[in-house]
Amino acid sequence: MPTKTLQIPTADGQADAFAAFPDHGGRHPAVLMYPDGFGIRPALREMARELAGHGYYVLVPNLFYRHGPAPVIELPAHIGEEARPQVFARLMPLIEAHTAERALRDAGSYLAFLTSRPEVRGGPVAVTGYCIGGLQAVRTAAAHPGQVAAVAAFHGPVGADGPVLLSRLTAQVHFGHAEGDMTPEALGELNQVLDAAGADHTSEIYPGTVHGFTMSDTDAFSPSGLRRHWDRLLPLLDRALADR
Repeated sequence: MPTKTLQIPTADGQADAFAAFPDHGGRHPAVLMYPDGFGIRPALREMARELAGHGYYVLVPNLFYRHGPAPVIELPAHIGEEARPQVFARLMPLIEAHTAERALRDAGSYLAFLTSRPEVRGGPVAVTGYCIGGLQAVRTAAAHPGQVAAVAAFHGPVGADGPVLLSRLTAQVHFGHAEGDMTPEALGELNQVLDAAGADHTSEIYPGTVHGFTMSDTDAFSPSGLRRHWDRLLPLLDRALADR
């Protein structure tokens, strides 16, 4: 599986990124994958390689490149409960500095770079994200409706910017919520917004999961939750991108 570390020109500098893509040559549909707040690391690289193995060119940008290359902070091999307070004490200032305005400026740069790659097929792309990356995925899809055909977010604060952002989605949507993050009542309200927007969507709570359930290097990891994530994500991408 070919992989590369790349530099993406942005309005504020150079964002480092990780890319994975099939090894049989040719041009492939593209997926912009936003990482969770812990950023690019072995667990994210493995997820990108897994997705690339299904025929996609996958680009994973370093959200916090303004503060240095990934990993921006030192991370333990396993991010357990004992390590989380110290890790989050260092991460939260970076997350808070990554405003919606910065995220939207970066999104345009990421999409322009992604679609310029020689390994990427022309046409629309998909965007997926985890935790805070899920919110960035929604922001990207809403800001680029003509370019993003599918958007997925997992254990992400997708409603953090309010219903107006969600109402702008034209892409096919899947939101996979952690049971620990979302009540059935809140899910119903969120889905009403998507229904009113006419979005082609699935949005569901993954049973028995807590925030971060897709991440194999954390205590939140749920093998069944990760399997369900792939079972939802891969058909979404196939429907949205396969024949474009």
